[in-house]
Formats: sequence, structure tokens, C-alpha cells
Amino acid sequence: MLMAFSTWQEIDARLARSRAIVVPIGSNEQHGPTGLLGTDWLCPEIIAHRASKASDILVAPTFNIGMAQHHLGFPGTISLRPSTFQAAIGDWMGSLAGCGFDRIYFLNGHGGNTNSIEAAFSEIYAKFSFGGHRAPFLLKLRNWWDLPGVMALAKNLFPTGHGSHATPSEIAITQAAYPEMVKSVAYAPQIAPEGPIYDALDFRARFPDGRIGSDPGLATLEKGCQLIDAAVRGLVEDLGTFVAEASPRPPSSVD
Repeated sequence: MLMAFSTWQEIDARLARSRAIVVPIGSNEQHGPTGLLGTDWLCPEIIAHRASKASDILVAPTFNIGMAQHHLGFPGTISLRPSTFQAAIGDWMGSLAGCGFDRIYFLNGHGGNTNSIEAAFSEIYAKFSFGGHRAPFLLKLRNWWDLPGVMALAKNLFPTGHGSHATPSEIAITQAAYPEMVKSVAYAPQIAPEGPIYDALDFRARFPDGRIGSDPGLATLEKGCQLIDAAVRGLVEDLGTFVAEASPRPPSSVD
């Protein structure tokens, strides 16, 4: 079930039987010479939408702009400052919690988001902790490539040239979902260099075509389908565990 294609009455009725929701979250940034700018939000969206068809999962609209300041040296990248990003996550979460959702699961597609999302979660929980109250919800962050079974499959499909940005696994997922958008170029070098990430101009100088340690030419539509299937299974399993997680009762006071 997709929230964006539902009415408020349908969401209200769903809350009566399930208070869990998946939020695809990513970034709009360069992904090398062949990767789509939307790759990092498309991948979690593709996986979550497929999972909603395979199981009884509610998916929120995709949070498609993230913390990508280090990619701003490439045209087409859109980034939020870390503080803006964290504030926006707080507002999204507050809106969903205000509706009654108490298991809010963020499926992330951009590694650069993880620290800011975790910091946003900490700020949200701190409001309750310092007030001596228990939060009426649980929050979870999971990168799609960390879903059960996905990274093992990626390593098997791409034993060399996987890298950490503009990877063949994420490119393959977008190819499988949008085959009409497949692009190809001659890479030089075939496998991109590795290195640290600092500011935007430093990134552009170190990685002039936008790849880090990867060979996206290894991506195929067929491999993308395998990765999507594995990720859907992993998401259904991981979300089920999260939903079933019970908050422990607070300790009893001792007179």
C-alpha cells in the first residue's frame, strides 16, 4: 500500500490494524557517467514499492533529497545541510507519529545520510529522555544493501569492481526497474580509484568521473532483478522483526 496513492480515510482505517510504515530515503546526486542522479532514492523506493506488493506493507512518499554536500561539484546534485536534513527528518517523523504510527522504518539508499539520520533519531529521543518520558514510537534505519542476504549476493555477483559509490549493484537495480534508461560508456580506468571524502571540490578532483572504486559496467538488468528480489525478501523479514519488537516495561519503583 502506497500512502501517496491512498486517501486519508484509507490510512485511518489501516492505523486501526497496523501502525508501521516504511520511509524510503536517499539523495539526488551524481553517480558516475552512467548512473542516474536519482539512484540513491530510486533504489530504496523500488525495493519498498515491490515489497508493498509482496507483503502487507505501507510505504510513505520517498524522502528524495539528502545530505550530499560532497557531490555538489557535479551538476544536478541537490543537497541539504546536515542541520536542515536532520530538522526535516524530525518533521517527517513528527507528522507520522502524530498520525499514530509507532514503528517508523527508514530504508536508506545513500551512505552519506546515515550519520545525519542517526543524529536526528538521537535528537528526537532526547526530547523524551530529558523529560523523563518514554517515546511512544520506535525508529529504525536500515541501508538497503545491509538488508539480510543482499550484500552477500552483491559480492557474489560482483567479486571485483563493486566499490563504494556508483556501484554496479545500485546501477543494476535502476536498470532493472527502468530498462529504457540504461546508459553505457567506456570507463577509464575500468575500476575507479578509492580514497577519502571531504568537500565538494576535493571530491571532484579525486574522483573526476564521480565513481569510487567501482566498475558500473558490470551491472546488468538480470543482476538487478536478483538484487531487488533479495532486498524485498530482506525488507519483509527485517520489518517483521522490527514490528514484532516489544518495548520493555520500565523497572518498578522500590519503596
